[in-house]
Amino acid sequence: MARKRKGEGQTALVTGASYGIGLDLAECFAKDGYNLILTARSADALKQAGDKLSSQYKVAVATIPLDLGVPGGGTVLAKQIAAKNIAVDVLVNNAGYGIAGAMDGSKAEEQLGMVDLNVRALLELTQIYWPSMLKNKRGGILNVASTAAFQPGPLMATYYATKAFVLSISEALWKEAEGTGVHASCLCPGPTTSKFRERAGTGKTRLSDAGPAMPSMAVAKLGYRGFQKNTRVVVTGLRNKILAGAVPYLPRTTLLGIVKNLQSPK
Repeated sequence: MARKRKGEGQTALVTGASYGIGLDLAECFAKDGYNLILTARSADALKQAGDKLSSQYKVAVATIPLDLGVPGGGTVLAKQIAAKNIAVDVLVNNAGYGIAGAMDGSKAEEQLGMVDLNVRALLELTQIYWPSMLKNKRGGILNVASTAAFQPGPLMATYYATKAFVLSISEALWKEAEGTGVHASCLCPGPTTSKFRERAGTGKTRLSDAGPAMPSMAVAKLGYRGFQKNTRVVVTGLRNKILAGAVPYLPRTTLLGIVKNLQSPK
């Protein structure tokens, strides 16, 4: 008799699942037998990803193209999932974006859009699914933040602030769920090889010269293992762990200067 896979009988909802860390996290869950619900804006990319994962890992995959950045998008998504009669055991809040550059001269709709997607949609989905996880005493939430979460970010201020929110709420939920069997973990990658860098423009800053970007699958594997172990915060890579750990010990003005320099154009 084949050994039962860890996730069999459970379903993981992964947002921002059409490429990069989100798609790789979905694969990690599928490999362990979790059925999947994948959502992102691109219907074609989602279908292609869903077909591949379903065929390769023999799991059920539902794809729901949707823009979670639209206010109320989380509720719309949850209604579509309920209409398919699927229960969500694990929520992977990966959808998000960033834009490098000073606040002066930035577009208000892009700055507010970051808050809508990175913060509001994450909180909306958490409010919908967290109570049932606690009631069932299983599953949990894996939130994708960033090493940006550990300090303010001059020249990328809104993005850094949104990721600070993600880290803070993740740690709080981890404590609230203590002893329940429900996991809450926050994945904090540093620079990662993905389309995020292209959209954010961080590949054109001095930060990109600070060291090589980590492949997105390597990041995803660390995040997945951390979630399964209920690790409160997962920082990927030794260099990133050292830098994040040093933040509380640096004078604030020094820290702000360092970050501004790294976020400056080459």
